[in-house]
Amino acid sequence: MRLTLIILLSFSQLNAQTKKCLLVLVDGIPADVLENTKTPNFDAMAQKGAYARAYVGGEKGGISESPTISAVGYNSMLTGTWANKHNVWGNAIKDPNYHFPSLFKVARDTRPELKLGIFSTWEDNRTKLLGEGMELTNFLRLDYVFDGYEKDTFSFPHDKQGEYIKNIDKLVVAKAKETIQKYGPDLSWVYLEFTDDMGHKFGDSPQMTAAVEKMDKQIGQLWKAVKKREKEFNEDWLVIVTTDHGRDTTSGKNHGGQSDRERTTWIVCNKSHTNERFKTGLAIVDIFPSVLKFLELNVSTEILNQIDGEEFLN
Repeated sequence: MRLTLIILLSFSQLNAQTKKCLLVLVDGIPADVLENTKTPNFDAMAQKGAYARAYVGGEKGGISESPTISAVGYNSMLTGTWANKHNVWGNAIKDPNYHFPSLFKVARDTRPELKLGIFSTWEDNRTKLLGEGMELTNFLRLDYVFDGYEKDTFSFPHDKQGEYIKNIDKLVVAKAKETIQKYGPDLSWVYLEFTDDMGHKFGDSPQMTAAVEKMDKQIGQLWKAVKKREKEFNEDWLVIVTTDHGRDTTSGKNHGGQSDRERTTWIVCNKSHTNERFKTGLAIVDIFPSVLKFLELNVSTEILNQIDGEEFLN
């Protein structure tokens, strides 16, 4: 009997799936725009997993009220806290409070062997928000880095139409897809910007709709790479896709305030075992504790107590 138990435990361990997580943040897409655009890849992921509206901007009128601005939203996702804690109040990212660690720092500190990746159309996500190489982040280093292309004006000459951002997004997705398929980073973040650019330029418009449709195809490429990894390498991936803010109700061009449309976002993930939090009260800060739980990252009570979000996975 004892020998049988040992054999069964060994077999179970050998067949245990390796857990990995892919975060994708696509910039500036209001929930109503996403829901009224043809997005077959989002729909397929939502059908397999779950989709719900969410919010950004903290507690309206409260101490945690946060501007509905891009970098503010990114850091709320990364740290599980609102701006009154992480101290990013705008895209200048003047003085982040690294006392509230990002998911990437937590992953590196708790399980140093994990492979971390970032694929981003904005280099500041790595250098300022994650604080790679800084003493305050314990000299955090990522294993796979593909960003900074916006500074390469030879390969991506800047144009008024914003086509260079679309081309950078395309390259970022290609690099992410290739890296996922070949190496399967344990935790990675893909950031795409073009949808926000179209929102600022054209507001609620055919151009914005076309940008969302294009982005949906890119999400399809990433999800296809993940499913390939799961099939070939016995891995279990959590894929979360979200946005950082909505847009104003008048034109759809602006954001930053506390109107319902600016605060209303959304989250889609490939897992169906969501709890009541996912259905009611879902916020961008809930991504942090949910990823902690999925990847089984054991963090200190101090870190857990300072998180503003709640887990949305059972």
